[in-house]
Amino acid sequence: MIKVASYNMHKGIGLDRLRDPRRILDVLCELDADVIALQECDRRFGTKARVIPQHLLEEHSAWHAVPFGRNTASMGWHGNAILVRKSAEVIDHQTIHLPALEPRGAVSADLRVDGTAIRVVGMHLDLSGLWRRRQAHTIIAHVESGTHPMPAVLMGDLNEWTPNGGCLRDFCAHYPSAPTGPSFHARRPVGRLDRIMASRALRIVECGVHSSPTARRASDHLPIWAVLEPA
Repeated sequence: MIKVASYNMHKGIGLDRLRDPRRILDVLCELDADVIALQECDRRFGTKARVIPQHLLEEHSAWHAVPFGRNTASMGWHGNAILVRKSAEVIDHQTIHLPALEPRGAVSADLRVDGTAIRVVGMHLDLSGLWRRRQAHTIIAHVESGTHPMPAVLMGDLNEWTPNGGCLRDFCAHYPSAPTGPSFHARRPVGRLDRIMASRALRIVECGVHSSPTARRASDHLPIWAVLEPA
């Protein structure tokens, strides 16, 4: 079994308006997932530097960030990152250019976790429904164009409020969505903006929203998680 999670960490800024990377790391440690897709993991302006310092991740966590290499100061690309356990193997990794009016992108990594090969996509989609659908089509085409097909997990903040329409209809025609529950806003969750979707080669064993006291303070989103096994 593989545990995956997705977390919009809001650039490390909590509901107290303080930026606290250690608090974010505490939430990640509570999740204890094998693979974590992060959104808004870098600062917005300037060098777009990573929120969680490299030494903090290396010395006080079980993960390392997949090296997408677009900006050495950043953890990911366009704020998207994928963390994997240090024992996992990164087979391949790519950035996905998304059609958008504002800077948007997604990241993809082929991993081997405890002997199981899996393709993971992390994403943060547009506020516009039209552009979200175009972005969904681009991501699906990217996943399915891989030379070596493998089970896939697509995770991130879709910014989709409708329960079954829009980009969700496009994604879920190929990748059923885990029924994790609402994760936004962290103070009073009503929206299922964050999603984990898996190919039919995987079975969702259990899933949920992580709503610990620390998670409810650390970001405006709560992290979501799912445990998967081969179908």
